[in-house]
Amino acid sequence: MTHFDQTMRAAFATGGAVNLSRRAALGLGGGLLLAIGLPSRAPRAQAMGGVAHARKVPSYLTIRPDGRIALQNPFAEGGQGIHTAVAQVVAEELDADLAAFDVTTAPAGADYQVMFGGNGRFTGGSYSIRSTYQHFRILGATARAMLVQAGAARLGVPVAGCATEPGFVVHAASNRRLSYGELAEAAAALPVPADAQPKTGRFRLIGTPAKRLDTRAKSTGRAIYGLDVKIEGMLQAAVVHAPRAGAEPGDLVNEAALRAMPGVHSVHRLPGAVAVLADSFWRAKSAAEKAEVIWTSTSGAAVVAEDFSSAGQLAALRAQADGAGTPARDARGDAPGALRGAAKVVTSDYDAPYLAHAQLEPPSATVRFNGDGTLDVWTPNQAPELFRNIVVEESGLPADRIRVHSPLLGGFFGRHFTYGQHHPMNQAIRLAKAVNRPVKVIWTREEEFARDAYRPLSFARLRGGLDANGRIVALHATVPGEGPVAKHFGPSRMGNPPHDTSATEGVADKPYDIANRRVDWVHVPHPVNVGFWRSVGHSMNDFFYESFLDELAEAAGQDPFAFRMAHLGHSERHRNLLNAVAELSGGWRRGPYAHPDGSRRARGIAMASPFGSEVATIAEVSIRDGEVVVHDVWVAIDPGSIVNPAIIAAQVESAVCIGLSSAAFEEVVFEGGRPQQRNYDAYRILARAEMPKVHVRIVESGAAMGGIGEPGTPGVPPAVANAVAALTGRRLRSLPFAKERLGQA
Repeated sequence: MTHFDQTMRAAFATGGAVNLSRRAALGLGGGLLLAIGLPSRAPRAQAMGGVAHARKVPSYLTIRPDGRIALQNPFAEGGQGIHTAVAQVVAEELDADLAAFDVTTAPAGADYQVMFGGNGRFTGGSYSIRSTYQHFRILGATARAMLVQAGAARLGVPVAGCATEPGFVVHAASNRRLSYGELAEAAAALPVPADAQPKTGRFRLIGTPAKRLDTRAKSTGRAIYGLDVKIEGMLQAAVVHAPRAGAEPGDLVNEAALRAMPGVHSVHRLPGAVAVLADSFWRAKSAAEKAEVIWTSTSGAAVVAEDFSSAGQLAALRAQADGAGTPARDARGDAPGALRGAAKVVTSDYDAPYLAHAQLEPPSATVRFNGDGTLDVWTPNQAPELFRNIVVEESGLPADRIRVHSPLLGGFFGRHFTYGQHHPMNQAIRLAKAVNRPVKVIWTREEEFARDAYRPLSFARLRGGLDANGRIVALHATVPGEGPVAKHFGPSRMGNPPHDTSATEGVADKPYDIANRRVDWVHVPHPVNVGFWRSVGHSMNDFFYESFLDELAEAAGQDPFAFRMAHLGHSERHRNLLNAVAELSGGWRRGPYAHPDGSRRARGIAMASPFGSEVATIAEVSIRDGEVVVHDVWVAIDPGSIVNPAIIAAQVESAVCIGLSSAAFEEVVFEGGRPQQRNYDAYRILARAEMPKVHVRIVESGAAMGGIGEPGTPGVPPAVANAVAALTGRRLRSLPFAKERLGQA
C-alpha cells in the first residue's frame, strides 16, 4: 500500500454526479474551462526528488474565467477535512481566497503519487498533509508565479513591479489589477517555472481555523457519495455472501423462482457469493434474501472452520504469550534478565476483540463498459492507483482504458482499501461484463458486517519490573497475533527478521525512559480477514500499555501522573504535553471525589505517540447502573505544526468518539465460523447521549509535522480504564468495558 505503479498512464476523470449521462461522464464539452487546466494528455512521471510532481500545475489546478479554482486533490475526502486543508495550503501560496476553491479527488495517475518521493499515494495512516505539505506549497507558489508573469505581460510592466492580492495580480505603481480568471488562459501557455519558492514570513491562511469547503454541499444534500451515483440504463445488484468466508456457491435450489420475481433481471454466481440483478435495489435485495444456496469449498480456498470462534482464537493467542518471538526494533538492554533481578514484578494479560469498521456509508460500486472500449468505475476508495490495478486484472483492459472515479466517502477508517477479491467493485465488474449493461452493487449492512476486514482480535502479556525506589527497570511484552501488514503483505514488508509493526505499535516505541525493554511479536494467523482500522495497532495496544503503566504506578505506590513524569525526564516535549492536558482539565486530580451533581467521579491519564504526533488524554468517569459513564475527555495534542486548528479539533473530537465507542461497547464475536453481529441492533455503538464533552488543546512544539486523523483515538480507552480503576478499584483488562457490571469502590 505504500508503493504504486508508476508506469501506467493517468486517466481523466470528471467526478461522479447524479444521473450521469454517457456524454457527461466522458467529457467536459467545449470551452467550459480555461487555462491553468486539466492536462490534454496523460501526465508523465518525472524524477524531481521529494516533491517530484509539485510543479505540475496543469495536473492540479484549473482557474475558470469567473475566478473559481478547481483543485484535484490526490487524497480522498471522507469527512476528515482533507479537501479543505489541502486547498488551504495551496491558497496560501497562490494568494487566493479559500472560498473560491472547488476540490475533487484526483484520478489515478503518476502525477498524483505525491508520497514517498513521488512514488505512491493513499489516504490513510494520517499521512496526507504531513507527507505533502511542501509539495502543495510549491504547487501554489508555482501557479502564482505563472499568473504574475502573465499579468506583467498583459500590463506591459516588469514582473518585479507586480504583486498579488487574493485573486488578483496587482501593479501598485499604476494602481491597475487583473483577476486570476482574466489571466488564466495566458498563464497556462507559459512555461512552468522551475524556481518559484514558497513565501517566507507570516501566513495569511495556514494556521487559521478556516471553514470547511464541503459543509454547505453536505448539509443541503448536494454532495455526491458512492451510493448516490446513477448511470443511464443501469441494473442494481444485491449479494449474499457465504455464511463462512472461503465457501463458494454450489447449487442454487430456487434459482428459477428467483428469476421469476418482479423486476429481477438475472441471478449470478460470484466468488464466495450469489448476486441478483434487478431494476431496483429493493427488488434485488428482496430476491437475494430468498436465495437457497448450497455452499461448497470447491474452489480449493481455505474455508473458515465451522468450529472457529473468538474464544478459541483468544485461547490460541494466550497459548503463545510466553513463546519466543521477534523483538521490535526499539529493544534495548536485557529486559528478561532485569526482570529476574527486579525488586517487584507485575505481570498482566490484556485483550481486545475483533471490531467492524461500521462506517456510515455501506460499500458500493458502479461499473460501466463503454462502446469505445473504455471502462468507468465509481467506488469509494483510499487508493485510486491500487484500485485501478485491480480493475486491470478483473476486467482484462489496459490501464489507459480505465477511469476510476473517487466520490466522497461516508466515513472510511481504513475500510476502503481492498482486502482480497471480495469487494463490490470486483463483483460489479464481473456482473457488468456478464450482462453488458451498467451495474451498481450495494452491500447491505448485514453483508458488510459479514465480509469486513476486521480490526484484529488482540492479546498481550506485559511484565514490568520495579526497583526499590519504584522506578521501572524492565518491561517485557509479548504480542502474539497478526496485524494487517502480516496478513496482506507477508515477510517482504516486515524487515529482517520479520516483525509486524501493525501488531505491536502502541506497545513498542513508547517514549518512556526504561533501561531494559523488549516487545516480542509471535506470529499467530487469523483465519478471518483483518484490516487497517482507525489508528491500527495503537487502537488496542496503547490501551494495553497505558493501563499496565498505571498498574506499575500502583505497585510503586505512586500517582500515575507523577509516575509518567518521572519516566519522561529526558523529554521536555512529553512533559510539556502532560502539563498542558493537566492544565486544560483544571489541574490533575485522580480521585475518587464527589462532584457537585452528587456523582462520585475519578480521572485517568494516558499518553500515545501515533503517526508522528504526541497525545495526552485525561478522562473523567462515574458509574451508573453498572456501566461506565464518561463525562469529560481532555486531549492535548502536539502535531509539531498545524494547518487548520478547527479541523484538528474536529478530528480529535471524532477520534475520542470512536475510541470511546470501541472501548465501551463494540465487538464482533465469531461462533461457528460466523460473525454474530450483522447490524447495529447487535453491534452497539456510542449513542449521542453517551458522548462526553471533549476539550482540545493544540500544542505546537515545532517538531516535524505529524498526523491528525488517528492520533486522538488510542489514548481514550486507557484513560477511561485508568479512571475506572481509580474509582472502583477494579482493573479492566479486556475490551469492551460493557462486558462487565461495575459498582462503586
